[in-house]
Amino acid sequence: MSFFSYKKKRTRARHDGDTKISHTQDPFADATKGDDLLPAGTEDYIHIRIQQRNGRKTLTTVQGIADDYDKKKLVKAFKKKFACNGTVIEHPEYGEVIQLQGDQRKNICQFLMEIGIVKEEQLKVHGF
Repeated sequence: MSFFSYKKKRTRARHDGDTKISHTQDPFADATKGDDLLPAGTEDYIHIRIQQRNGRKTLTTVQGIADDYDKKKLVKAFKKKFACNGTVIEHPEYGEVIQLQGDQRKNICQFLMEIGIVKEEQLKVHGF
């Protein structure tokens, strides 16, 4: 038997059909908690920007989300919903900023309004 023909036999965990999850945690369960944080007509905006990286590659950044929200959970939801990669970076001037691959400006606007974090007049979209 040669080195390249060797395959390790994988074992799979057996799934018991009776196993049920008693409760699931919703990362956006406290989404309505921020309704009073950004009242309409105030100076507190969420800024969504796009940056050209190289060629056709772009980055979308989201800045201004209240500290009451877990940005890492938001990034996880963005990545799953928009099929892109993302991270939370620490910006010296703006604090924690969410950074996503690709042009996700419209997707982010719709998503943040759907889950109730912001109202449409609190979003500022920059770029192109």
